[in-house]
Amino acid sequence: MTIEQISRDLGVSKSTVSRALSGKGRIGPETRKRIQEYAAQAGVKAAAQKQPEWKRCLGLVLPVDVYTTNTQFFQECLLGVSEAASLLQYNVMVVAGARNDVSRIRAMVENKTVDGFILMRSVEDDLILKYLTEIHFPTALTGQCGCKEVIQVDSDNRKAAESLVSLIIGQGYRRFALVVGDMEFEVNEERRQGFYDAVDRFGLPREQQLVYPNFTDVELVDSIISDALITRAECIVCGDDVICTRMMSRLLAKRYRIPRDVSVVSLYNSTNLECFSPAVTSVNISAKWMGDMAAKQLINCLEGKSYQEKTMLDYEILFRQSAGKDGRI
Repeated sequence: MTIEQISRDLGVSKSTVSRALSGKGRIGPETRKRIQEYAAQAGVKAAAQKQPEWKRCLGLVLPVDVYTTNTQFFQECLLGVSEAASLLQYNVMVVAGARNDVSRIRAMVENKTVDGFILMRSVEDDLILKYLTEIHFPTALTGQCGCKEVIQVDSDNRKAAESLVSLIIGQGYRRFALVVGDMEFEVNEERRQGFYDAVDRFGLPREQQLVYPNFTDVELVDSIISDALITRAECIVCGDDVICTRMMSRLLAKRYRIPRDVSVVSLYNSTNLECFSPAVTSVNISAKWMGDMAAKQLINCLEGKSYQEKTMLDYEILFRQSAGKDGRI
């Protein structure tokens, strides 16, 4: 006999039957007693009380600076992880991880709080990643690293940067200003190298290009814009959507005409860049799909199923009106 049959026989809702048998939730004592006695007579109490079991728990390590940078990458990646885990009946526990502090991660491992970790950023000499690999704990990474036992899901950021900058050079651009964030993050180094790959491929002198690594100070935006225009940079290449949002906001506030006065492109896209006028030409990579793939591959690993050790996702170039001699590449 099922909860549905008890509900029909006693003329009460299925949720009422469930609460009566589990002992949880508000329900009148008389109704509870009547349902329990009926179920006991039918010999189905234990079966009815049994709830669907969630298998295990994944630990999702967010960088501590995600709360200040507010980049959409982490939001979309988190959504992808959550949807995949929920579909496969896994819980997800989110924890903020500082790159040089493994105390919280170690405590979760030792207390058996989670069965595997997903790290959402690849950092040079990452102590968390080092600790997890040393103890051979199941780990996935949205990014790339040199450890083969870590499940890796990423896109070819270097090739994507080269592709976008090459297209701009093909339109006749020769002078650039590249602005990238913290160079300890592997993705920023990959994007800088991709920029240089394109410059070298077309024989453009590196010394004529402005490069601003480790950009974190918003107050430097005006200075970068001034330098770029004084040196006649034709296009500002932003390392990600956060930098590009700040750059576009200041350029438009100062009433610069884009792309007539200077073109702007981004090596990572987000919905923010679609809202500017003109919208920003950028590299589009599905962060949600990246999170989805990382969770699924890690779960396959935990369950002893076949899984991909390394997955490289496709990217696309979104052509918009922030670049190009006629406003479009």
